[in-house]
Amino acid sequence: MKSIRREYPDTPIVAVAALILDKGRLLLVKRKNEPSQGLWSAPGGVVELGERMEDAVKREAKEETGMRIEIERMLTVLDHILKDKNHRVRFHYTIIYYVAHPVGGMLKASTDAEDVKWIPLDETMNLPASKTFTSLIEDAKRKGWLRKS
Repeated sequence: MKSIRREYPDTPIVAVAALILDKGRLLLVKRKNEPSQGLWSAPGGVVELGERMEDAVKREAKEETGMRIEIERMLTVLDHILKDKNHRVRFHYTIIYYVAHPVGGMLKASTDAEDVKWIPLDETMNLPASKTFTSLIEDAKRKGWLRKS
């Protein structure tokens, strides 16, 4: 299978991410790799060829956090575009965000997650995160998309 060139890609890359909610908390990962290395975000990653988006988000959540999830609904689709100092597109991900809840597993950071932890919804804005993720959480809170379950 041909690998995708993630840095300086020829086209946008389709990715998924899960906003995993439990008891008023959001499960976040600290990114180990670029883009957004060292920043907190929702667990997720690239959809593999032939993989359904729902299967990809479940796989990525398990790989990055150790948790199995059940999807509640698709939330939104956002572009995460980062340019270099010469204004060339260095990364471009089109990310489909889902709301989900945990159904099992053991919490542990793995693959491209440096750390993983549950954060109270009210405290998510206190962590260093990408502009894309920060905007998503602000919108979600303002519009009531994330209910405290």
